[in-house]
Amino acid sequence: MIKLIIFDLDGTLLNTVADLANSTNFALEQCGFSTHETAAYNFFVGNGINKLFERALPEGEKTQENILRVRGFFLPYYEKYNSVYSAPYAGIPEVLKTLHEKGYKLAVASNKYHAGTLQMIEQFFPEIPFTAVLGQREGIPAKPHPQIVKDVLEIAGVSKEETLYVGDSGVDMETVLNSEVTGVGVTWGFRPLEELQQFNPKYIIHKPEEILEIVEKLR
Repeated sequence: MIKLIIFDLDGTLLNTVADLANSTNFALEQCGFSTHETAAYNFFVGNGINKLFERALPEGEKTQENILRVRGFFLPYYEKYNSVYSAPYAGIPEVLKTLHEKGYKLAVASNKYHAGTLQMIEQFFPEIPFTAVLGQREGIPAKPHPQIVKDVLEIAGVSKEETLYVGDSGVDMETVLNSEVTGVGVTWGFRPLEELQQFNPKYIIHKPEEILEIVEKLR
């Protein structure tokens, strides 16, 4: 029986790519580098913001110094403008509310930096009492390392056999394999279906309401 559903954030609960793109492009411009179309950021995000900046920087400029320079401009800008275009995917708020009412524990495990993860959850889902909300934290390896899932399970007091993990990318599906929970790949996010299929998750779904069908099957 499933007791806990862990969600990725960007590309799973929230469509944040336009604000991430705009903020990164602003930071790149401030550092004198070229910018990218929003669509390119679908493949830049997913492994934390430092990896995002590394991918966005030009070849030959992907140094730790430049990554930190871009980060310095990105963070204050993104904190101010992270919700210009960002919004929950259609159906997500209703599904979260229904899952909570049915007694399931809900959590977030994101590679977005921790403060940004907390801010977005508080802003967009203030009425959902998540059991745990974890972003990328200093000294903790990012997904697909399983540590963030292990931390959520410990906070929730739930076993891996009682847990669903829902995400939109290969990073998420690899996290599923590494943490030995049941995986649900979603196709409404940033990455193509083929990327999810490479990791053979137990479920691949195309609309949020299908999560409710899965948990009913696993009761």
